[in-house]
Amino acid sequence: MQFYVDGFRGGDPDIKNAAPNRRDRDAHAPLPEKVDVLIAGCGPAGLCLAAQLSQFPEIDTMIVDPKPGPIEKGQADGVNTRTMEMFQAFGFGETVKRESYWVNQTAFWTPDPDNPAHIKRIGRVQDVADDSSEMPHTLINQARVHELFLDVMKNSPSRLEPDYSWAVRDLRVDTTTDDYPVTVTLENTGVNAGETVTVRANYLVGCDGARSNVRKAIGGELHGDAAHQAWGVMDILANTDFPDVRQKCLITSAHEGNVLILPREGGYLFRMYVELDRLNPDERVSNRNFTADHMIEAANRIMKPYTIDVKEVVWWSIYEIGHRMTDRFDDAPEGEDRNPRVFTAGDACHTHSPKAGQGMNVSMQDTFNLGWKLAHVLRGRADASLLRSYSAERWAEAKRLVDTDHEWARIMSAPPGESELDGSGMPRFQKQFIENLEFTGGLAVKYEASALIGVPTHQALARGQEIGRRFHSAPVVRVADAMQMQLGHVADADGRWRIYAFAGKGDSSSPGSAIHKLADWLQSDPGSPVVRYTREGEDIDAVIDLRAVFQQTFENLAYEDMPSLLKPVKGKLGLQDHEKVFCTDHKGQGDIFDMRGIDRDQGCMIVVRPDQYVAHVLPLDGYVELSEFFDGVMLPAGNG
Repeated sequence: MQFYVDGFRGGDPDIKNAAPNRRDRDAHAPLPEKVDVLIAGCGPAGLCLAAQLSQFPEIDTMIVDPKPGPIEKGQADGVNTRTMEMFQAFGFGETVKRESYWVNQTAFWTPDPDNPAHIKRIGRVQDVADDSSEMPHTLINQARVHELFLDVMKNSPSRLEPDYSWAVRDLRVDTTTDDYPVTVTLENTGVNAGETVTVRANYLVGCDGARSNVRKAIGGELHGDAAHQAWGVMDILANTDFPDVRQKCLITSAHEGNVLILPREGGYLFRMYVELDRLNPDERVSNRNFTADHMIEAANRIMKPYTIDVKEVVWWSIYEIGHRMTDRFDDAPEGEDRNPRVFTAGDACHTHSPKAGQGMNVSMQDTFNLGWKLAHVLRGRADASLLRSYSAERWAEAKRLVDTDHEWARIMSAPPGESELDGSGMPRFQKQFIENLEFTGGLAVKYEASALIGVPTHQALARGQEIGRRFHSAPVVRVADAMQMQLGHVADADGRWRIYAFAGKGDSSSPGSAIHKLADWLQSDPGSPVVRYTREGEDIDAVIDLRAVFQQTFENLAYEDMPSLLKPVKGKLGLQDHEKVFCTDHKGQGDIFDMRGIDRDQGCMIVVRPDQYVAHVLPLDGYVELSEFFDGVMLPAGNG
């Protein structure tokens, strides 16, 4: 990370300088009458969005939740590799890596053919495929994830904190005005329960769960089905003779159902998902009065000949599998030409079973997609029509999630011999698991061509960086100090676009090279997106951040000859930034050109969105195409 750009300041560098004129957060201060963005719900989706917007103190953001404070335990725990990449951009990926359980292997247990009343291990699979991501698949308490986002908010320039004990009761949108058109009625759920206040907002984002009042207020309905199957989940401290208790395990018995074991952080805690009874079509899990003891008894039946001696039940819940989603994720009616003002995210617009470990991950990816778009619009960098892309992009991914999860839940609950994957020489759990590794890692997302996703005319220049998919990091060495690092880790969750320029074989640090020509054009040509969209007084990389990667090793490059855009002066003191230039890793971690299929002869530039997705691949001299792409997204600097 970089700091001191505006002068030396001691202490924790994660604590940003506080912006002036912040909201009064005294215990007796009234709620604001107007805000730019009101977020309903302090779950993963809401906090991910709030953490992004908190970096922009000029955007008035408010986040409310009916609970009296943050959660402490329970709920989701799986963090896939794509989300870990996102956490790295927020600055706490390394913290999660240190504190969490890493899912390295998944074990599969089925009935022993010689004694079907007992289970037997029949295989193991590496959980994260080699080089699918530089980050691990982790398990950690959802409450800790919340805390890390809350820290980002609290340490931000805006010092954003939630307003607890407030829930959205109702809302209305005035489509005839652009002046805070969303009027939200908030109801107190705390010491002044029942008290209501109204807050006007430019935008409202409902991250308020499956029973979302925001969704209901804009006419959204969850459509789908239920599997009529009761499952229990419990976090426990227990002793057992089951040998794989510290590995992720999928267990199926002959007649008693299934168990999923997920070890948790800390070395002792683990989670069990336990299949309970089938439900009648008109029956809900609440009718059965299931308890934690029912789960423990069922787990011991399923896992024979092994036993579990539970010492403490930390948290438990009973749920019914359901797969539902709404038709749209915003309030703009289908076929009506208007920009949305109200959005839903996470469980408010899609629900599914928790066993695939995608709920929390997809919820956060929803708002990671939405956050930079709201910031662009509210800061005058893009037209409000940009916000139409949120529902278009995320609905398609939610549909993929629900369809895949539906299939996964069906296969998990089918008795042995009753699934189409049985008899294939590999148990259905294992086969389905292997086929879905990319999906469960969060890496299957691909946004279709649009104003934000270019056409693949030049995809062959970077075969391993597919347009529409997330930017796939790889090792590099920073030229200025010979630092080994991951290239993708230069991108923070700061709302900026990135251009990664990969030099061709004949290119070097010498003036006149293709990298020099690109940097000089970006810095000075009137048609350059850097020139067009960077405002007077801003750092030259405030909107678009150029990085260069050379094929030579660092000692064969003349840093003093690098173009000035790759050594820009920034901040109040005009300090030079030395972290823009990279080369291939010559110390054995891998060559990024080979690993990501970069054309060595021609090189290329890869345009990456603020949410880490590849927007375009272009030749190094594709100036016109680059300008045309950004012209379709951004507003010239004078519009701000």
